[in-house]
Amino acid sequence: MTSPLEQKKIKITGPSVVTGNRTWDGVVIYRTSARGWSAALSDAAIVRTSDEARSLLAESVADDVGAIGAYIAPVEIKDTGEIKPGNLREHIRAAGVTIDLPVSA
Repeated sequence: MTSPLEQKKIKITGPSVVTGNRTWDGVVIYRTSARGWSAALSDAAIVRTSDEARSLLAESVADDVGAIGAYIAPVEIKDTGEIKPGNLREHIRAAGVTIDLPVSA
């Protein structure tokens, strides 16, 4: 994984996606092969090499309208073709807020 500031450290050890947060509401989104963004992991473009990852990440970072904080994240592809987050952090991000936050007065 990497952040835009650490692009020299890109290392892909398995299937990965580019993810970030939508600029207007903070929802987790994924870069698609159609050069857009989707909230569905199943729509994400899968990268398998560092060159593919660099290219998709650079394109995503340049698209400052769709997402903030774009980076590469691992995914797991099940035998059925279903795409799942590849680590605990990404499972938590994909699930969204799971606790009620205090409401300010």
